[in-house]
Order: sequence, then C-alpha cells, then structure tokens
Amino acid sequence: MSSEPTRRIVIFRHAKAEWSDGDDHERPLADRGRKDAPVAGRWLAGSGITPDLALCSTSARTRETWKLAVPELPERPRTVYEDRMYEASLGELIALLNEVSDEVQDVVLIGHNPGMHALADALAGEADGDLLARMNRTGFPTAAVAVLSFTGSWKAVEHGVGRLVAFWAPHA
Repeated sequence: MSSEPTRRIVIFRHAKAEWSDGDDHERPLADRGRKDAPVAGRWLAGSGITPDLALCSTSARTRETWKLAVPELPERPRTVYEDRMYEASLGELIALLNEVSDEVQDVVLIGHNPGMHALADALAGEADGDLLARMNRTGFPTAAVAVLSFTGSWKAVEHGVGRLVAFWAPHA
C-alpha cells in the first residue's frame, strides 16, 4: 500500500510597510512591520513546521519580512527570491506551487495581498473549526500566516485541495 505524503503550504503575507509615492517594489517595512515579522517567525517556529523551501517575492518589504522572520526558525530553509510572486495572480501562485519539486515536504510563500489571501481561500477545501471564517473576517492582515495541508504531488495543487489547519495574525 503506498501512501501519499502529507505536505504543508505556509502562506505568509509581508509585514506592515511604509507608504510611499515612490516605487512600490522598493517600499521598506514600517516600524510595526519590523516588530511583527520576528513575532510571525516565532509563531511559525512554535507551530512545529520547518519549511524545506521558501519562495519570497523580490519586493523590499517581503525580503525584509523574511530576513527578520527566518532567524526565529530552528532551521533556515533554502530561499528562492521569485520575481513572479510580485503582483502575482491566484493562477500564477498556483502555477509556482505546481513547479515545486516533490522532494520538498513543506513550503513557505512570502508575498502580497490580494494574492496571499486569495491563495489561502482558494486552496482551503476544508478547514479546522472556524479558521476559514476567521481568516476571511480579518482580510488576511499584514504579517498573517495561514497553514494548509494536503496529500499528493505539488503538481496536483489546485482549488480546494487543502485543509486550512492554522491561521495566525499578530493583531487579530
């Protein structure tokens, strides 16, 4: 009897950024964001999830969020800074997940709304307790983290494939 591996997708929205009239891609974190990012990293470490791979948008705010969160983890995952995550649509995010090697057990995506919220919502065919309602009520705030589990290959990631098993936000 062969059993499909259980995998986890951690969806992590960047922490609070400064507002600017300049280049959106280069906006840095605000003071609150610099405080919230390590707290999100500690929450992730406490969840017992040790991602094998991190896919991070190339924007300044996502790179800074990850830089502040990752030291809190027990092990640093291989990190790929992915241009396609910046302003990615739901379809583009699912396509990125479909490209992940099946050698990877757990992946964390560090990105932007509305994509992060849309991805968590679309993949969650089921949810523990009221997690889905709570996630949708909060609107997936900055530094929020959603964890979904699913069985099978990364190539099979599609709408409704996962179970939302955790949702956390620093100020929700």
